[in-house]
Amino acid sequence: MTVRIENEQDYKQMLASAELAVVHFWADFAAECKNITEVLNELSKEVKNTKMYEIEAEKLSEISMKHEIVAVPTVILFKGGKAVDRVDGMNAAEITKKVKLHSSQASNGLPTSPPQKKEDLDTRLKRLINAHKCMLFMKGKPDEPKCGFSKQTIGILNGMNAEYGTFDILTDDEVRQGLKKFSNWPTYPQLYISGELIGGLDIIKEMVESGDLQTMIPTKVDLETRLKELINAAPIMIFMKGEPKGPKCGFSRQLMEIMEETKLEFKHFDILSDEDVRQGLKKFSNWPTYPQVYVKGELVGGLDIIKELREGNELVPTLKGEA
Repeated sequence: MTVRIENEQDYKQMLASAELAVVHFWADFAAECKNITEVLNELSKEVKNTKMYEIEAEKLSEISMKHEIVAVPTVILFKGGKAVDRVDGMNAAEITKKVKLHSSQASNGLPTSPPQKKEDLDTRLKRLINAHKCMLFMKGKPDEPKCGFSKQTIGILNGMNAEYGTFDILTDDEVRQGLKKFSNWPTYPQLYISGELIGGLDIIKEMVESGDLQTMIPTKVDLETRLKELINAAPIMIFMKGEPKGPKCGFSRQLMEIMEETKLEFKHFDILSDEDVRQGLKKFSNWPTYPQVYVKGELVGGLDIIKELREGNELVPTLKGEA
């Protein structure tokens, strides 16, 4: 039977296990996940030295992001604390094949297949540098800096109401050492704007004194202003889970099918990508669930309202703002 991983501690215990670990990333909106659970339960009766786990992808989003889970179901095989193989999507035959292969190798004392090709360091550094328009590589986290220079830098950025992302270089020595060479800058913190190195604390202070940094750095927009801008970003604006071609909940999937019937153009926002928007819009609109549909900045409603409008032949006129 599969064991549910409920938190980070459970996840770490799984990684520390000497057995082959088969981890199923699932979500309740994807019916295919139930089939994968059944497959793994049956496999658990056949294979030795193997344990089956499951992780609710949305609940433990940091772990899902770490393993680049973009769709469910996804099954990843771990051995010795490292991912050695994976199957993305509903492919029971491939999952069965790979689990039996790795389980057999583990039982015979043979090395498992090599892990997937690792992203080269330069590519990874470029991706991290461009993760946010303003990106700070520091020691510690913004709410808990672990050196005086990082603490001062956070104070300056917060004082400017800056919108920025951070990376704790103490958590990854490869990044810590590699970025020094990549940027030709030997110390931390390091500040980047639009993918370009600005410098360390001394440079930041000089640019603040001259007024140059204030003209370059992105600043936070208060949430209400941001929500107003988002709901007015297009005549028809939909806030949903996932993308139109890859909805991540059953309600969003049904809405996309209905919108396809209307042939009307619309823009969307994936509320799974931004927790501030996800929670804030519920209060702003006084509507507790998703998806949410807006026309010319006004809330129409969720899936039930859209279905009612369609049944009454009022959907297209409403979406066009004619009703």
